[in-house]
Amino acid sequence: MKRKAEKQAAAPAPVSAFAARKARQQQMQAAVTAAKSIQSETTHEPPSKKARRTSDEAVPTPPASGETNIRTTRPSKRKAESLKAGKSIEEREKISSAEPSEQLPVRTSPQEPENQSSLDEEMEEQNAIVGDNGVGIAPLRGDIDGYESPADTSGPVQEFPLSKTRLNKSNIVHSDEDTLCVRIKEKMSLVLLGHYDLWVKRGVVSVMGAKLHPSPRLYRVYAPSTHSLPVIKCVSGVDGAAEIEVKSCHSGIYRLRDLSPLYRRIWNGKNTSADKVTLKDAPSSAKRTFSVLYTSADDSFKRHIRPLHLEKQWSSAIRLLSQRGGRLRALICGPKASGKSTFSRYLLNHLLSPAPQTETNYCNTDGVAFLDLDPGQPEFSPMGQVYLAHLRSPVFGPPFSHPSLENSQEGTIIRAHHIGATSPKEDPDHYVLAAMDLMDRYRTLLATYPQCPLIINYPGWIFGLGLEVATWLVRSLGLSDVVYMSEKGPTEVVVPLGQAAQEAMTPLTVLPSQPTDFVSRSSAQLRSMQMQSYFHMTRPTELSNPLWLEQPLSRTRPFHVHYAGPKQGIKGIMVMGSEIDPDLLREVLDGSIVAVVAVESPEAILGQNEESILTNNRPVESEDGDINMDESTDTPMGGISSREPINPFIDANVSRTPTENLPYLFVGSGSSNPLDPKASRSLGLALVRSIDVSSQRLELVTPIAGSAIREALEQGHGIVLVRGQLDNPNWAISEEYNAARAEERRHRESVEKSKKNKTTDNNDDESFPEPEEQARISAILRDRIRRASNVPWMTVIEDNSGQQREATQREKSLWKLRKKAYPGSDSEGDW
Repeated sequence: MKRKAEKQAAAPAPVSAFAARKARQQQMQAAVTAAKSIQSETTHEPPSKKARRTSDEAVPTPPASGETNIRTTRPSKRKAESLKAGKSIEEREKISSAEPSEQLPVRTSPQEPENQSSLDEEMEEQNAIVGDNGVGIAPLRGDIDGYESPADTSGPVQEFPLSKTRLNKSNIVHSDEDTLCVRIKEKMSLVLLGHYDLWVKRGVVSVMGAKLHPSPRLYRVYAPSTHSLPVIKCVSGVDGAAEIEVKSCHSGIYRLRDLSPLYRRIWNGKNTSADKVTLKDAPSSAKRTFSVLYTSADDSFKRHIRPLHLEKQWSSAIRLLSQRGGRLRALICGPKASGKSTFSRYLLNHLLSPAPQTETNYCNTDGVAFLDLDPGQPEFSPMGQVYLAHLRSPVFGPPFSHPSLENSQEGTIIRAHHIGATSPKEDPDHYVLAAMDLMDRYRTLLATYPQCPLIINYPGWIFGLGLEVATWLVRSLGLSDVVYMSEKGPTEVVVPLGQAAQEAMTPLTVLPSQPTDFVSRSSAQLRSMQMQSYFHMTRPTELSNPLWLEQPLSRTRPFHVHYAGPKQGIKGIMVMGSEIDPDLLREVLDGSIVAVVAVESPEAILGQNEESILTNNRPVESEDGDINMDESTDTPMGGISSREPINPFIDANVSRTPTENLPYLFVGSGSSNPLDPKASRSLGLALVRSIDVSSQRLELVTPIAGSAIREALEQGHGIVLVRGQLDNPNWAISEEYNAARAEERRHRESVEKSKKNKTTDNNDDESFPEPEEQARISAILRDRIRRASNVPWMTVIEDNSGQQREATQREKSLWKLRKKAYPGSDSEGDW
């Protein structure tokens, strides 16, 4: 209206005084309306994210002892491309100083109260948790859509009811410092925080969609505060009650808190009132790996804790879908933060319940296929991948508690493809080809397991081109059901989706969204937690459950891979996206996350059709026990002379970098053509720890089992490393520093505890270290912290300013979700 009035005023034709006055009134009215709308938006919208500060702005002046900040500045691919123009060294330094940095505030004050470990963790949590990937108070890298923003939580935490069952002498069967056995009456529930093993002894209980009947099996449950807590509810019982036994478990996942502040304060804290009732006969220092909570106020850390409940419409839809049994082929889609992953997890567990369902008399013996098409928040894989998994047992826990299914009793990954990004919109064509190949693998799986249902988890990319991909999948995959997770539309999404379902004669079910109002970790932080868990998790063959190792990746034994010479173990190194100068390959590759991809056919490069001469590459173990992907008991490369070419087409498109001699594989015009999903598969991810130019070797840290790499090489597949556009591994850069800080904190606590015990007992304890010995140990630990702070891409800045502390107190690791129904609209409302 204002713009129209301005045009009228600027028109050359004469106007009357009345018309001019009316135009001015319209202008003033439009200005007042705009001001009111802006004020209304600023009043009701959640506070926007802070602008990322440059390194110059982030450096506090003057530095003082007190709090420290870890700033990590990994060279991104975009920065490497900016260096392509041949800038001078001074210009490169300017670019490096202007690169967006992230900060990780960490408390380092030596004057800490005695026996205040929980307080220390709480302060470090508040200071460190609000950053991207655990490193800074800054906008989230990768979350460009702005679907989350920090919420003001300065007020008291709302008390929220959790457990309906109150523990007393009548329902406690037995308890000790590790075990709690209780009876739960029908329609009553119990909520626990932490991680534990659940044993159903009598009756039937439901947990996260699964109905568990009495059996000798123990179910591992992970219930951190980062997600809504699972509810153990009695469905039916003997004499009106079910009997369960909960045991402490020591998987080591809690040790990750020493490596990243993102893992601090996510498990149970001090013993609750319910715990104290069940630990009367136990030592005063007894503490289980789980705690019983009656309300959220029982939490010693005062976190925003909520139970995991379902909408009634969700429960009805799950029962309806499960009635299809082995004929189920369901696509779960919807906007971001609408509960797609939660619904898929509930449906998966419901189908995998170990006993026949009373509603349908259906017994699942062939497992469930789970086709995860969400590379940003995958369920059983690290980010950047789409995969087909075959599950045989229900899973209880968030994605970072099962980042891989390698050697898992829950199931296996049938096939995976590396997308190289957290969103499929980077390369929709490659994404669709990967989805179709995984669907073909599912059809092959049906030959062995004909009654295996399928659940497809589609990402929140449901608008624009994402909607076109979704409707095309609905028309072409032969689905039995389509579930859309939003009753509020919008119509421009629901109508095309309904038309596609109607054409495919597939019923469309629309369910209400069920997002969490507040979350303590953003999407980028959850991706970092899942990635860190993936690299630290191991599955010993003699154990049924995984273990997590607290050793930093810098101390982990790597894979040694020759990238050139007679023992060359990899065919090439690809960089997805736009082409880069070969001189910059080392900078792009060093310290990055890459996918280890097995090339199965000469047609692996899209659009090419050449004959393959890839032959067996048989790895052997080196003297230090490492599995080398490049050594053979016969001639180099498993029987082929090094003078003979690799795949003729790949070999013709590999250009060697002039300085490092790295094999840069690029095919395409302007941007890199990805590997064909029908002729390649992802074995997993690896971290490039170093590039040794003198020996022409790469040091790779990877959780991929040596047997998987050996099997791929024995089948004649070549290995290619693919560098995608994933988040930089800032969590890995700061692991050694965080571990050193944790060791120093434990030493201080032990010294203070020994002093207190010595004062209380009033005697001389020979085991108590002398002051000289304490000073020597403290000096060693301080030196370790100093050395750990001198690593590439990380700078530790000490800051004792009150403004920094006030800022971290205002942004207390709590995030409020907003979901946009379509670009530029808030019709879904603010949650």
